[in-house]
Amino acid sequence: MKFAVAGIGYVGASAAVLLAEKHEVVAFDLNADRIAALNDGKSPIHDKDIEERLGKGGLKLTGTTDKHQAYEGADYIIVATPTDYDPETNQFDTSSVEAVIGDAIAINKQATIVIKSTVPVGFTDQISTKLNTDQVIFSPEFLREGRALYDNYFPSRIIVGEKSDRAEIYAKLIHDCAKADAIDVILTSAAEAEAIKLFANTYLAMRVAYFNELDSYAMSLDLNTQEIITGVCADPRIGDFYNNPSFGYGGFCLPKDTKQLLANYAEVPQNMVQAIVDANRTRKDFLAEQILIQNPRTVGIYRLTMKAGSDNFRQSSVQGIMKRIKAKGVSVMVFEPHLMGDRFFGSKVVRDLHEFKKRSDLIVANRWDDQLADVADKVFTRDLFGKD
Repeated sequence: MKFAVAGIGYVGASAAVLLAEKHEVVAFDLNADRIAALNDGKSPIHDKDIEERLGKGGLKLTGTTDKHQAYEGADYIIVATPTDYDPETNQFDTSSVEAVIGDAIAINKQATIVIKSTVPVGFTDQISTKLNTDQVIFSPEFLREGRALYDNYFPSRIIVGEKSDRAEIYAKLIHDCAKADAIDVILTSAAEAEAIKLFANTYLAMRVAYFNELDSYAMSLDLNTQEIITGVCADPRIGDFYNNPSFGYGGFCLPKDTKQLLANYAEVPQNMVQAIVDANRTRKDFLAEQILIQNPRTVGIYRLTMKAGSDNFRQSSVQGIMKRIKAKGVSVMVFEPHLMGDRFFGSKVVRDLHEFKKRSDLIVANRWDDQLADVADKVFTRDLFGKD
């Protein structure tokens, strides 16, 4: 089988490596640097597992910036381009997905086009009608930042938004490339699969918001958050996982997916989804106040990334903290090795960790790092369990 993968961010790069274990894969991206890295056996994104797997070689994987080279002769074309949330339209920006589908249909009339990008509920049916095609199906991904390849090898489930022979064949191809022995395969309609993706991420956002509100309550009353969470999560119905307080949810999926779900609820009564979005904003307000109470002259932001092992800081929660304390006139500087420039939204970027520690009156870190152990007395973090 030949697979084409359009877009080699977290979703596309990990999918390409997975499929290249057993099939010919041509990865297409407009970013020539990413393609050059891939063809040189290097990961186009920061992901330890992808880097290690590419370094071992043996994959039937090449990259190109030529869409014709990628799509021609492909049995499957995987669409993994970004769909950022557009606050002006109150919807995902699906323009890149639509462009790939249009190109794929024009170049290859036989391929099955599989959307992996997150899209609004109803999108797959709408684009199929708009383009008068039956080539498109939807199959969501459920990946953790920094563990994208692992989650492809050991997926929690495989969901395909179509009940058909070709959906079963596609699911089997994915199953055969994975390393897990038993994987649940769920076939639904396209709209149900799209809803599964949005509701799964909204539940995760709700869990983040819940434990953050618990933490805010404990901080306000000078209670031990860790003890409370440990006791609450001893109930097996709740579970001792995904319960570490943070500065709020952020990253690739949770912020945009909760807002998109709100947009889908426009004509449907709801309370909880709006409350989750509001809670994330309230958490940042509360923590910014806790920082300002300490009257720091200079606040150092230790890493912009959301999670350990990731280079993603898109919509990271710590940026919300930054904006709030800067608005109050506090000087802010940033330690983030993945930043290229000397300024980040007007704040100085410091690459020398010793200098960063010395110049910071207070260091704000969404996640604890042992590199901060020597200045622990001036670190502000809500990372209580040392896990994401």
